[in-house]
Amino acid sequence: MRLNQVTVTMPDLNAGWDFYCALGLKPIVDARPRYARFVCPDGESTFSLHQGEKGGGGTTVYFECDNLDATVDALKASGIRFTSGPEDKKWLWREAELFDPGGNRVLLYFAGTNRIDPPWQVPAQ
Repeated sequence: MRLNQVTVTMPDLNAGWDFYCALGLKPIVDARPRYARFVCPDGESTFSLHQGEKGGGGTTVYFECDNLDATVDALKASGIRFTSGPEDKKWLWREAELFDPGGNRVLLYFAGTNRIDPPWQVPAQ
């Protein structure tokens, strides 16, 4: 099984379009004002926006960056505002937090081998 996409709700898809394009996602479907879909610049995962009045309903989206600090610096220089980070977390990930225009929490992070092989991983069965 492979994860295909994550879809978040956003009241203003034009604002979401601009935000996720600025993060580096590549648009592949433009059915605004009700739907938009992007492909991540690395790998084959996709990310979608669905128009709805209730954005930011507890959704957190993680995008992994090989060079987190440089990515955050470049995004800040382009006008993207972060609420924290990059900072090392006790779960061995380095993260920077921001929110999209719909209020969805977005974390850019780097975890290396700790992403799927943390020291406390459940033993294979």
